[in-house]
Amino acid sequence: MKKITMFYLDDCGYCHKAHKALDELMEETPAYKAIEIKKVEESQEPEYADQFDYYATPTFYVGDQKIFEAHIGMTYEQIKAEVKNVLDTALA
Repeated sequence: MKKITMFYLDDCGYCHKAHKALDELMEETPAYKAIEIKKVEESQEPEYADQFDYYATPTFYVGDQKIFEAHIGMTYEQIKAEVKNVLDTALA
């Protein structure tokens, strides 16, 4: 199992959707709860966030590989599907 790093901003609507998706997916699939997730609010930890190659939030890394970076116009269903893929990748 690999560690997930999630970059987000407190005032990001897409990030709120990703947090909601994480909560729902963990309730639906309890095995996801065993995954270590480091959540980084990028404006509070800019030196750490600057070490990673991404432009938009939320962004998820599994280990050192970027798996999902949000883009404008994504629906909640799209974000949830991408977050599920991140969790499945971490479990594999």
